[in-house]
Amino acid sequence: MLIFPAIDLKDSKVVRLYKGDFGTVHQVADDPVAVAKTFYDAGARYLHMVDLDGAKDGQRKNAAIVQFVADVGLKIELGGGIRSMEDLKAVFTLGVWRAVIGSAAVSDPDFVGAAVAEYGPERIAVGIDARDGLVRTAGWVENTGLDYLEFAKQMNTIGVKYIIFTDIETDGTLSGPSFARLEALQRAVPCSITASGGVSSNEDLRKLRDQGLYAAIVGKAWYAGAIDLAQAVREGGPQ
Repeated sequence: MLIFPAIDLKDSKVVRLYKGDFGTVHQVADDPVAVAKTFYDAGARYLHMVDLDGAKDGQRKNAAIVQFVADVGLKIELGGGIRSMEDLKAVFTLGVWRAVIGSAAVSDPDFVGAAVAEYGPERIAVGIDARDGLVRTAGWVENTGLDYLEFAKQMNTIGVKYIIFTDIETDGTLSGPSFARLEALQRAVPCSITASGGVSSNEDLRKLRDQGLYAAIVGKAWYAGAIDLAQAVREGGPQ
């Protein structure tokens, strides 16, 4: 299982949120490039980045930082405000390895299909963020009313092979991942599933690995000192 340590950016700072609430945003590190180097030194070779400015209002303001981080040598998957083919071209120019399409996958599924056709399924992931099993968009503010499993099936039908699932109720809580919802998602679609939200310990990561997940994102737990990242990478297997 691949391990994706996370860097969330807002106003050029490394921040974390609690359950996706922008009112809880707080800075957790000074220098995103230094954080990325720490991840690399621990053995991580992948990085999950979110441009929270882009996720909330569609205005990606952190492009320069993303480019600096890309130079560290990690394979970056980036989400937040990617809503058009022009956006995709721009983020890939920065050195991003895989783009994560979130809100736009709901509002414009044809865009997702075009993105997969243009860049290949390896370079496109769809982020499914849900609260109580219902998909949320626009930085988790808007409730679409879509069931997350049905939406995943729709994405699979149009060629998506990688899904990042976040249960908003667990994100930033250190309360453990949503194992049951992840298992239901694994049963619903043949896609490679990345678990996001709630990871609190190396034991959580071992359980996700044993569940057969493609990858897991480690965010707050690392910043809180609750995760041994080097151990997680070793136990996850070849990266």
